[in-house]
Amino acid sequence: MFQTMELLQDAISHLAKAYDDMIAISDPRVSGWLLMDSPIPTIIITLLYLLMVWWGPKIMKSHEPLEMKRIMMAYNFGCVFLSFYIVKECVLCGYMAGYRVQCQPVTYSYDEWEMRIAKAMWWFYFSKCIEMLDTFFFIVRKKNSQLSFLHVYHHSSMFLLWWIGVKWVAGGQ
Repeated sequence: MFQTMELLQDAISHLAKAYDDMIAISDPRVSGWLLMDSPIPTIIITLLYLLMVWWGPKIMKSHEPLEMKRIMMAYNFGCVFLSFYIVKECVLCGYMAGYRVQCQPVTYSYDEWEMRIAKAMWWFYFSKCIEMLDTFFFIVRKKNSQLSFLHVYHHSSMFLLWWIGVKWVAGGQ
């Protein structure tokens, strides 16, 4: 019993050290940015998303579908605007920072253009959270046939993967 507890404590200690080592080599420019200091908030939001996918259709089963046309139009316009902003920032700042068609290494510089690229990458990450609303709209409109495995997998994994991307490589190509 005591040997099992010691092994468990040792494993936890090694995992904690590995986590600390990984955080130590992360991009220092994103430290303090919303949701960037720990993966826990991103994991919690993703788990809440998956709970919504599981419970949402069950809750809506006894309700009429909601009419969401105006809200969805505003949401879609907002997503288009945000995507345009992200592309504009990446193209303009990439050009100004001297990015070329060939592979561009990550630069952890505090140069204005590199910082704007890092911020655009953060907005792209955050857009993955916002885009989880697609699923909410499917559920409240009772369009459950659109809740495919691919749809749910995409929305739940992209948010987590982009946290990693912004945390370690918010720049370069």
